[in-house]
Amino acid sequence: MNLEKLTALVIEGLEDVKAEDIVELDIRDVADYADLMIVASGTTSRQVKAIAARVVEYAKEAGEPPVGVEGEDQGEWVLIDLGMIVVHVMLPWVREYYAIEKLWSADLTAERQVASDTSDS
Repeated sequence: MNLEKLTALVIEGLEDVKAEDIVELDIRDVADYADLMIVASGTTSRQVKAIAARVVEYAKEAGEPPVGVEGEDQGEWVLIDLGMIVVHVMLPWVREYYAIEKLWSADLTAERQVASDTSDS
């Protein structure tokens, strides 16, 4: 399955269980383990678990089972590794505390800046 189809599948799974604040980050330039990171929130631990379960279910049905799933027991932060895409489903306070999309956005900006500085030489 190509990246666009897998992304659409993940977004559909997230939206199906009412995930909030869905953010996609293209990490191809700064990571070699995935092409895209998708971050979303659930309002309760139960919803975080349900969102993650739905994404996993959709992926399996499409013949793209996850490489791994972490954190589903606690339901505060569930990571789903789909190979090309890493999905983070978090409670809002966990998402705010770790601020991974800000961290990765900063890394992406720094990477672009280094690349443009190097090309100016």
